[in-house]
Amino acid sequence: MASATTSVDNLAAVFKAYDVRGTVPDQLDEELARAAGTAYVEVLGASAVVVGYDMRPSSPGLAGAFAEGATAAGADVTMIGLASTDQLYFASGHLELPGAMFTASHNPAQYNGIKMCRALAQPVGQESGLAEIRDRIATGAPASGSRTGSVSQHDVLQAYAAHLLSLAPVAGRPLKVVVDAGNGMAGHTAPAVFDRLADQIELVPMYFELDGTFPNHEANPIEAENLRDLQQRVVAEGADIGLAFDGDADRCFLVDERGHAVSPSTLTALIADRELAKEPGATVIHNLITSRAVPEIVAERGGTPVRTRVGHSYIKATMAETDAVFGGEHSGHFYFRDFWRADSGMLAALHALAALAGSDQPLSALLAGYERYPLSGEINSTVADQAAVLAALEEQYGDTEGVSLDHLDGLSVSHADWAFNVRASNTEPLLRLNVEGKDETTMAEIRDEVLSVIRSDR
Repeated sequence: MASATTSVDNLAAVFKAYDVRGTVPDQLDEELARAAGTAYVEVLGASAVVVGYDMRPSSPGLAGAFAEGATAAGADVTMIGLASTDQLYFASGHLELPGAMFTASHNPAQYNGIKMCRALAQPVGQESGLAEIRDRIATGAPASGSRTGSVSQHDVLQAYAAHLLSLAPVAGRPLKVVVDAGNGMAGHTAPAVFDRLADQIELVPMYFELDGTFPNHEANPIEAENLRDLQQRVVAEGADIGLAFDGDADRCFLVDERGHAVSPSTLTALIADRELAKEPGATVIHNLITSRAVPEIVAERGGTPVRTRVGHSYIKATMAETDAVFGGEHSGHFYFRDFWRADSGMLAALHALAALAGSDQPLSALLAGYERYPLSGEINSTVADQAAVLAALEEQYGDTEGVSLDHLDGLSVSHADWAFNVRASNTEPLLRLNVEGKDETTMAEIRDEVLSVIRSDR
C-alpha cells in the first residue's frame, strides 16, 4: 500500500520539471527517497551510481535511504558524502556514473530534494526520465534486482578542485576576494579550491560554517537582501571582488569593488567572450531572460548565439545538440562543455577571477563593456490565475506597433527599446517577470506597466 509521500498526488507535487523538491518529512521522507533510488536504477538500467548530499539536517538520512533503494535494485553505490551539486556532477563525469544529489538548493531549511543525472552529468528532467521515475514509484512495485549492490565511499573533493583550476587557471596580479557561502556547500568546496591559490588570492570567508538552518541569511543570492552582507564586507575590506553562492553552490553571483551587484547576464557575456577567444566561431547558449546584450556580444565576437528556454535540462540538451562551448542563465547558472555541459558556480567564479587577475582594471571597469541595458532583475508575484494574466498581457501588447511576441517559455514581448518575459515558476506558485530597456526610465515604465497587469487581482 502506498504511503502518503508515495501517493500519486504527492508525487505530482514534488516531481518538478528538473528535479524532486518538497518539504521534509510531509512531502519528502526516507521512504520516498528509498523508492526513488529503486526507480532511478531501474529506469536508467544502471549497474552503479554515485550519490552526494548537502548540509541540510535531513540530507544524510535521505541519501542513505536512496542508496538502500538503489542497492536493492542491484546497483553498486559510491557515496561521495558532503558535496556541492557541481561536485556531484564532477563525480558523475569523472567516474562515468549516473548521479543523485540531495539538496533543495536555495529553498528554505524545511525543504529538501533530489537532482538526478545520467552518466557524464547528462540531465534527467521530466522529458528525459524523471516522469518515468515518478510513475515507477507510483506503482509501488518492489525492487526487481537479482542481486543486492554494495555501498562504498569515495572522496572526490581534491580532484574536483584540481579539475576546475585546470579549466580556468588564475594567473596575474594578486587579488583580495570575499566569499559568502551563505552557510551552504561553498563552505565545503571553496577552501579546497582557494587553498590552491593561496599565493595569489587573499581569501576573506563569510558564513563558511555548514548549517542547513541558514542562520545568517537564505542561501539565495538572486534576492537582493541576501547580498547585502557581502556588499558591505567587500567595501569594508577594500576587496577586489565578492562572490556569493547559493545553498548547493551551483550558482554564483558577483559583487564589484564598489559593493555593486553584477548582473548574471554580464558575467555570462564575460565568460562567453573568454570561451570564444579560445574557440573562435563557437556556439554560446543563453536563455530567454538573459539580457539581449549577451547575443549581441557573442555575435560581435564572431560566435553563434542560440536562445533557449529556462532550465538546466533544456540548456544542457541544446548544448549537446549544438556542441556549444558555454551556456549562461540569468538566474546565475553557468554551463561549460569542458565540464560535461554541467553548471558550476565555482568554475564561473574562477573565470571571473582569471579575467580580473589578468587585467589592470578594477572589476567595475572590466565589466563595463558587457553591461548595455538596465535590467529589472527577477520580480516574483503570487497570482491566482496565471493563464489569465498571460492572456491579458498578450492582448495588451499584441497589437502594439513594433512589438513581437513568442511563447518559447511563458510570454516574451520584444520591442526595439525594451523587452520583457513573464513565465510561471517551475518550483513555486509564482509568475516571474524580467524587464530590460534602452535606459532606466524606459525599463521602469515597462516594469510598472506590466506589474500593474500581473497584480491587478490584488
